[in-house]
Amino acid sequence: MTSLSKKKLNKAGVFIGFTLPAFLAILLSVELPFLMSILYSFTKWNGLDKVPVFIGFANYIEALTDDPAMLKALWFTITLTFFTVIITNVLALLLAVILDSDIAGKNFLRAAFYVPNIISLIIIGYIWRFIYGNAFDSFFAATGLPVFMLSWLGDTHLVLFSVVIVSVWHSLGFYLVVYIAGLQTVPKDLIEASMIDGANPFARFFKITLPIIMPSVTVAVFHSLSNGLKAFDVIFSLTSGGPGSATTTIALDIYRTAFVINRFGYGTAKSVILFLLILVLTFFQVRMFKQMEVEV
Repeated sequence: MTSLSKKKLNKAGVFIGFTLPAFLAILLSVELPFLMSILYSFTKWNGLDKVPVFIGFANYIEALTDDPAMLKALWFTITLTFFTVIITNVLALLLAVILDSDIAGKNFLRAAFYVPNIISLIIIGYIWRFIYGNAFDSFFAATGLPVFMLSWLGDTHLVLFSVVIVSVWHSLGFYLVVYIAGLQTVPKDLIEASMIDGANPFARFFKITLPIIMPSVTVAVFHSLSNGLKAFDVIFSLTSGGPGSATTTIALDIYRTAFVINRFGYGTAKSVILFLLILVLTFFQVRMFKQMEVEV
């Protein structure tokens, strides 16, 4: 065996040695449970019986045609995702542009905006439940402003915006960091050349900066879109799906189906539907945004 062949074998051995443990961990903890859930989605199973009963596509047919609670949860999830994706990314990009400029205290502000992102969404939900309740009562007593007396978690017309506010507040810092990283890749000479040509700030941003940072926009929108469609933690701790079922997301509906009424087969069918929904929407989103990217 030549020295070149030995070198290739050693390199392959090192590669396998480093990647095999991670591959096995992902296979056992993610891929196998996912494949098993697909199999269980074709069964009638309560999680306790030793042998699930195969029923074909009955769970999928029921979910899509005879489950108004799921369809309502799906519509709320899409609505919530629509608002959170747009508001979060617009605000994060605007703040990133501001904090990427030469302003005093920008490092402190970057850290301050990022802090909520390191706190668990479960804890965030309980904190904001207290704010919308007891804290707002105290604010009303101190200021007399009627906005603090609104039923932010009890009014079906307001609760959507209450959830959006919490979701945006929590995730804003993460996307702010993504956009700041993208802005720092914009060549300064292009900006200076456009200034010499007389381009105003808006023209410089939309004609030069935004096309260059489109990879960051693609990542941020993809991440926020998938997280919005999977929203569970903040809903679980903030509203528990209420009032009534006004803020029940598809993920919370799946949780209740599988772990409250013990229809595990039906719950896994819903989870597969959610997976396919996320897969399709994110695929088209990434494909569309990739076409808008430019190379510098």
